[in-house]
Amino acid sequence: MTTGQRRLKWVRAALTVAFCAATMLGADPASGGASNNGSSSDVQELRALLAAQQRQIEQLRTALAEQKKVIDKLAPAQDSNARFSLPNTPKLGEVATTSPVLPAGPAPLPAPAASGNAADEAPAPLQLKLGNVSISPVGFMDMTSVSRSTNPGSGIGTNFGSIPYGNVQLGTLTETRFSIQNSRLGARFDTGFHGYNVLGYWESDFLGQLGNPPNGGLAVSSNPYVFRMRLYWVDVSKNNWEFLAGQTWSLMTPNRKGVSPLPGDLFYSQDIDVNYQAGLVWGRIPEFRAAYHFGDKAAFAVALDNSEPYIGGGNGGSAVTPPAAIAAASNVINTQINGGSSVISAAALMPDVIAKLAFDPSKRAHIEFAGVMVTDKFSDPVSTPAFQTNTKVGGGGSVNASFELFKGFRFLTNNYWSAGGGRYIFGQAPDFIIRADGTLSLVHSASTVTGFEAQARKTLVYAYYGGVFIDKNMALDTTGKPIGYGPISSDGQNRAIQEITFGTNTTLAKDPKWGGLNLMFQFSYLQRNPWLVTGTNPTNAHLSMGFVNLRYTLPGAPAPKMF
Repeated sequence: MTTGQRRLKWVRAALTVAFCAATMLGADPASGGASNNGSSSDVQELRALLAAQQRQIEQLRTALAEQKKVIDKLAPAQDSNARFSLPNTPKLGEVATTSPVLPAGPAPLPAPAASGNAADEAPAPLQLKLGNVSISPVGFMDMTSVSRSTNPGSGIGTNFGSIPYGNVQLGTLTETRFSIQNSRLGARFDTGFHGYNVLGYWESDFLGQLGNPPNGGLAVSSNPYVFRMRLYWVDVSKNNWEFLAGQTWSLMTPNRKGVSPLPGDLFYSQDIDVNYQAGLVWGRIPEFRAAYHFGDKAAFAVALDNSEPYIGGGNGGSAVTPPAAIAAASNVINTQINGGSSVISAAALMPDVIAKLAFDPSKRAHIEFAGVMVTDKFSDPVSTPAFQTNTKVGGGGSVNASFELFKGFRFLTNNYWSAGGGRYIFGQAPDFIIRADGTLSLVHSASTVTGFEAQARKTLVYAYYGGVFIDKNMALDTTGKPIGYGPISSDGQNRAIQEITFGTNTTLAKDPKWGGLNLMFQFSYLQRNPWLVTGTNPTNAHLSMGFVNLRYTLPGAPAPKMF
């Protein structure tokens, strides 16, 4: 009730009392004549008071009418701000669509029941609302066990390109490890202003030093794993346009839906292995991205990603053999070009340019075409005259698709070909070699991850074949020895890396009040074949490995996406 309405109520009450008094003082109901209980002057005063109060009532009515007009004028402006309390989208986090992405705040909790435990009956809110921002938790707690038939020394993540041969010391040892490193913590922030939808996303885990806790000897009695940044980006969208900036899954990573950067809309396998599947094209790289959505069935995106001039040697992949004089020169390997270093110090000429066109004709199908352009520049420290430069443009392209062939069964295939884009195959292939004259020559490589995912009640069953294939590219050094990539030295460079994987993911329990519990299994057979095998050495290195993972998903965090 407004102040004006309260005043009007009291005035009406006063008038009622005054009218009754006037009736009693001014006339005798029985005789119809003048009252014997009051004087004529008293009646006149009461009548004057009534008239004044009637005028005050009219003034209040006029003020209320003006107030209503003002409220009616403000109503459209309030409606225009309704984007801050949009209804829930079909799935929390659909940023890469033309529909609004800001989820509504959680519904108020129901009143406590008359009997029983109200805490058990009332669902927990999925979000925290602060002003116009909705904050949703992202995270889970993992306990992972991995057993391998040989010991690659890489913790719960597999370095596919460097698994040991059976005739070396590590190849004769088996290993079993427990780890909590894949546990994850983060949040997403949804808001909007003036018709723009804003989504911020943060995700971290404990894989900062994969397989090796810091300070060396602490692994004997303690495992203080390093908390690291996985994803940290902001996405702004309005109408059909979308813009993103920050560290995100690279646009080259295959999508399950559109060109969305959200983890649930991407394909990076269902594997427990934190390095995923051999042959998968992916990256988590600082990126600027712009996307245009042609309705809900097609989208086109362009991105600029951090570049890294790469000659192999990272993530277990084999490095090229450089010219002897260049290898001996300072400020070349891992300062001018990356030869497997984990430090960002190589001189990147320009960002990688990526484009993707995606089609979603229905919920049962997704098809996309992606391409990347990579530009590298090298300064030869031993040339005459000194520091002559050479620039080379390379890149690669992908064709990815997934189809739900029948209810609960989806077929997926992701295929990549490149000339100078091996870095995007988890660093398993080099981008280029360096000739003796300081010029660059691109290395051709290809990869695939093809398989299926099937949902059977509370269990997801999956199986994939992954392969990496690297072509040779060789030249002669000034000494007459072969350099580059290929059959140069025994176990020097890989020709092929292949992995067959199958696994399950079972939801044991799930409830919004306390989270979810999943039990996961994975078995993989991995094999790598070098370009050159000499003497009695094995023709390949191979291992079998099994993972078991128990995951507790935090309340309010989005459940793992099946497909």
